[in-house]
Formats: sequence, structure tokens, C-alpha cells
Amino acid sequence: MPRVSNVIYPRSPRETMCGWVYLPRFVDKIRLHLAGKLHSDYTENFCKGFDGLWLEKAGVSAAEFIEVVRNSTTDGQVCDWVRTHVKQPDSVKAAHRERVFNSPPADNPEMQARLKMRKEQSGLGHRDDIKTFVDYIDADEKRL
Repeated sequence: MPRVSNVIYPRSPRETMCGWVYLPRFVDKIRLHLAGKLHSDYTENFCKGFDGLWLEKAGVSAAEFIEVVRNSTTDGQVCDWVRTHVKQPDSVKAAHRERVFNSPPADNPEMQARLKMRKEQSGLGHRDDIKTFVDYIDADEKRL
């Protein structure tokens, strides 16, 4: 009998909201956190890693954005807030997208080793098609 997982997966890091890649996933993680349902696998890097990268590029604090999500019901409300309060040019969004989709960089052996370790820990070490953390996340969450 297959093992039943109690993990509620956030959306793929590939999804986009108001021009920002990864943002829908971060919103899902915040909603799960606020509901007390964010799985422990996600708590170590909550508001760090790619979450923190979005906060940095958007120029928003974690506490402020968590409150935005807390006070919204829909993604549309979050997107309206982002469009009004996050005034970043398309070039910043594009650079953010490139960084997310190309992490870890080929010239960063420490981060390459971290990806390799994560793949092995998840039983995905044999997957040569997993070349980035975004690939890893989607494979680990059964989307790839």
C-alpha cells in the first residue's frame, strides 16, 4: 500500500504572479504557515532561500509581506498589493527569474554539491535531468 503523505505542496517555483516568477509558491507557503499546515520540510528555509531572494528583489520585509497575505483572501488581492507597492522594473524581474531558474550556477561548486546532496537524500540521485533547484523542487514534489 502506498505511503500517504500529509504534505500539502505549494505551487511550482516556475509559476508566475504579476510578472514575478516563484511568487505564487511563496504565497502558498505563507498561507500554509499561517494555517499551521506548512510541513516541517519547508520551515527551515521559510522566508530564506528563494523566498528571501524574492523579498530582497521586491524590497519588502518578510513581516510586511506575511501581513499582506494574512489580510488577503485571493491571489488577486496579493497581486494588486504587489503591483501598487513593489515598483521594480521588468529588468529586475527578469534578473530574478534568471537567478531562480539557473540556481545553482555551474561555477559554484558549493551549491552544486548541495543540489547533489538534496537529490541523493530524496532518492533522486540517479536523475541526471535535474540540473537546478527548480528542477529538484518539481521532481521532489512529484511534478517532474
